Amino acid sequence: MGQVKIYGRKAHLTASRSAMSEVLVACLHEALGLPREKRFQRFFCLEDADFLVPEDRGPAYTILEILMFAGRSKAARQKLIRLLYARFDTELGIEARDLEITLIEVPAENWGIRGQCGDALDLNYKIDI
Repeated sequence: MGQVKIYGRKAHLTASRSAMSEVLVACLHEALGLPREKRFQRFFCLEDADFLVPEDRGPAYTILEILMFAGRSKAARQKLIRLLYARFDTELGIEARDLEITLIEVPAENWGIRGQCGDALDLNYKIDI
């Protein structure tokens, strides 16, 4: 399971939402093996007054919070972070200084999905990669 929260300035996120969504799906698929149709994304498009950031960040400053089942290896998590930085730069023009990423791992039994606890789900992808 993976859910992504994307925080940024309204003007920037509105213009780049579709492309950003595609980059996120591709990175999650390549690094973690998540199926491409598992597109659980929430865009938090904030007014400038509601998104206070350090002065050295640009208008494209974006924060990603990725919630996922615990169990991926350190190498898989690091691969995801590296892919996100590389593709946000090359495909979206968002430099490393304007992207912050937090991976939040939650035990599967702490998720409730489709009327079940997450550890009871029959998933079509692996967690222990």
